[in-house]
Parts: sequence; C-alpha cells; structure tokens
Amino acid sequence: MPTPFFLTTAIDYANGDPHLGHAFEKIGADVIARYHRQAGRAVHFLIGMDEHGQKVAQTAEARGVAPQQLVDEVAATFQRMWARLGISYDQFVRTTENGHKAGVQALIARIFERNPDDFYEKAYRGRYCVGCEAFKSEGELVDDRCPLHPTRELQWTEERNWFFRLSRYQAPLERLLAERPEFCQPESRRNEILGLLAQGLEDVSASRARFAWGVPFPRPTSDGETQTTYVWFDALPNYLTATGFPDDGFEARWPAQLHVVGKDITRFHCVIWPAMLMAAELPLPARVWAHGFVSLGGERFSKSAGVKLELGEAIDRFGPDAFRYFLLREVPFDGDGNFSWERFEERYTADLANALGNLASRTIAMLEKYCDGVVPTSASATVAAADDADLAAYHAAMDGSRGYLLHEGLAALWRIVFRANAYVAERQPWALAKDPANAAALDETLGTLVRQLVTVAVAVAPFMPAKAEELWVQLGAPAAGARAAGRTTFEALAALDPTGWTVTKGAALFPRPAATPTAA
Repeated sequence: MPTPFFLTTAIDYANGDPHLGHAFEKIGADVIARYHRQAGRAVHFLIGMDEHGQKVAQTAEARGVAPQQLVDEVAATFQRMWARLGISYDQFVRTTENGHKAGVQALIARIFERNPDDFYEKAYRGRYCVGCEAFKSEGELVDDRCPLHPTRELQWTEERNWFFRLSRYQAPLERLLAERPEFCQPESRRNEILGLLAQGLEDVSASRARFAWGVPFPRPTSDGETQTTYVWFDALPNYLTATGFPDDGFEARWPAQLHVVGKDITRFHCVIWPAMLMAAELPLPARVWAHGFVSLGGERFSKSAGVKLELGEAIDRFGPDAFRYFLLREVPFDGDGNFSWERFEERYTADLANALGNLASRTIAMLEKYCDGVVPTSASATVAAADDADLAAYHAAMDGSRGYLLHEGLAALWRIVFRANAYVAERQPWALAKDPANAAALDETLGTLVRQLVTVAVAVAPFMPAKAEELWVQLGAPAAGARAAGRTTFEALAALDPTGWTVTKGAALFPRPAATPTAA
C-alpha cells in the first residue's frame, strides 16, 4: 500500500487577488506534491481560503457587499488562477464551510475537556494589526508600526476575551524542537523560533468581542457574552478539519506530513499550532517548511504599499510552465529572492529556449534524418554515470531528506541538459553521419541524447507538467498524450528503455522570445 503524504499550504486570506507570493508558495507545494506522487506515495494536497477576520469584514464593507459574497468571489478568482498554473490540489478548504466551523468548535471543546485550565478569561489592552490579524507587543514594532504592514495604523483594542495558556507549552515546544529538529525547517526559521522561545511565551487571545464575522466561540464568557473565535484559532485548524475531524476516520489522514508556509507566519505554525494540538492531545504534523519572500526590485510585494506585479501578465509572458520554472529556479525555496522582467527573459532564453528546447529540437530532427525517427539501442555508459549522479542530487534536493530545496533540484537537472548540449558539440553527429563507418558511434550519440531527454522529461514533470508532456509526446514514449511523463514513477524511469521509440518533431517547446519592451 502506498505511503500516505498529506501536504498543505497556508490558506490564502480572502481580501484581494492572488499575487506573486501566493503563486510562489502554491507552485512550490505543487512541485512537492507531484514529486511525491511520482515517488509512489499516496498524496493528498490541500490548499484553500482563510475567509474570516476583521480585514475581510472591513474590505467587504468598503466594497458595499456582504462578507460571504466577497469571499465567494475571491475564492473563485483564486481557484481560476490555480487552475491556470496547473496546481494539482486534491482538496480546497474554505473556512466559511459548515464542516470547518464545526471542526474548529470541536477542537476548542476538546481542549476544554482534556485541559480545562488552558482557556481562561482576561481583560486585555493592546495594539492590533489588522494586516496580520494579530496583537503586537512593543518589541515587535518598528517606528511604532508593524514591520510587515508599515502603512497600516495599529488599532488600540480593549476587551475581555478568552485566552489560551500558551505559556504552559514553553517547555514542551522547546523539547519538540530539540528532539525533532526537522519539525521546523529550514534551519534559519528554526533558529528564529528558538530565539522566540528564549524570550518566553505569553498567553494569546483565543476570542474576540464585538466582532461577528467568524466562527462563534463555543463557550460564552462568564457574563454571558458570545464571542467570535480569534482568526488564527479559526485558520490554523483547517489542516485538521479538512480531514473530517472530529468525525470517525479523520485519523486516516492526520497528522499531516508537511505544512508549507511563508516565513512571516512560521511562529503561528511552529508555536501556536503545535501548542493547540498538544492541548487537544492530538498528534503533531511531521514538518513545517517556511519559504522566504519574492521581492520586486528589492521590495517586498505589498498591495497597501503599492509594490505589486500583475500575476496574469507575468504568466502571459512565456506561459505557465516557464513561469513555474523561473520562480523555482531563480528564487531559493529556503530563502528570499527577486523577480525582474530582465532576469525572467534571460532565464527563459538561456535555460529553456536555447538549452532544453534547442536540445530536444536538434535531437529529434537528427533522429528523423539519420535513423528514420527510431531510437537506436546503444548509449554511452560514461554519460549515463554522470547523469545518474546528477539525478541522485536532484532526488536529494527534492525528497525531504535535506529539506525541500527545489532550486537545487532544478539546478541538478540542468546539469544534465547542459551536459547533453556539450555532448552534441563534442560528438558532432552531423559529421558522424557522413561516413557509414561511424554508424555505431552515431547510434551511441543519438541513443545517449534520447536517454538524457527521457530522464529530464520525467524528472522535470513536477515543475513543468505541460511542457514535460509535450516533450514526452515528441520522444514517442508509451501512452503519449495521456500525461504519461508526470505519471511515470521514478522507479519505472530507472528501468525505462527508449529503444525502438519513434520520435515525432512537433512545435518548439520554448519559442525564442520576440523583442519585448521592458516592463516598468
């Protein structure tokens, strides 16, 4: 039976359109999901929408619509974008769904039942960042502003709420990170969480008063007031409620193997979320991977600050697969990176049009010219050994053993692509074809190139599923046209022999770009 792999991303806040940061996370997680499917695992890939909270209510009010109408429209916009980018999610959760609301209330009720002292009432005064949907301490502010939302005014809030006794879980969380260092990755993010714990944890609000757009907190305060569940106590449990919790059978999927989130919400996922699960006496997820930010000209994308890029325009430039490739080749998945139109075109031209696209076109054309389109038997053992070493490096970057270093995985694959191009220049098959005495050498050359392209087609399928399939079809692989490249497991690839396949030259995989004006 295949090993289960339950993968999630952060659910996106429903107060605007999808942007480059959303796309970076979803594409990266999709690559991980597709990779693990090809590794033979039973993947369940969850994404969704965070649809409650003060920011959503304010946005709806500003537009003159009901909050539910707003989130319905925004959810549809996000789903259209993920379809365009080929995000292969298995489930799309929305926090306005009745099942999610019931699951949140059941989780809170379970904490009351298992550890009744973990919730208590407290009058609170503090400053609230609507952008983060979080209260901010003085130590978190820069120039009296939230550093993540410097254009927003912090709101002074005074109310009596239910509080969660997060401080009780200081020592258990420290033990968790010591005993399971892989729980929070990459290491830079784990070090941040260790630094946060070293400062000591404060208890956190679990409900909000005088605010209705959210999940009703399952217990009234002592004066009889019904409050609304604080948005993070509503949003984080989506990973659990999506399994059907608390109904029987949720354990078949829970706990998750991997949460993929942005580095700005690592503390919620590596401190508050595991503490909630500990309080409810439920298993913890295996790992949280916190990626960095994609900036534009050195500035972080921010709608409120006016730093933005039209996501549709970026996809239109060279197509969805080229966009997926560029983001994950250019931006390290364990750190920050930059988007620029100039660099996008450079990468597209050098890596895709000239390196992979031209390699495929030349190889298939030579097979048709010199071998009637049929792939010969022989191949170079020396080249195969070098390719195998790079394929092993690809897997080491992708399989989680060293984290999820997707950029390194692509770099390893392109070493195979560049080696193949160098091999063409070295062997000069067009020259070999002039002398019948070189027939064996010509077969070895073309057979080697096809095997390299087959390896690349299968291994690049998580990154560029549509283009991998186009290449697969042109190579004449079995079941061509049925998404076979992305369905070919890595185990099957190891035993795959393309001898006898009939290639068919098609349209250019990556047409060279026409001269385009540089976008501002």
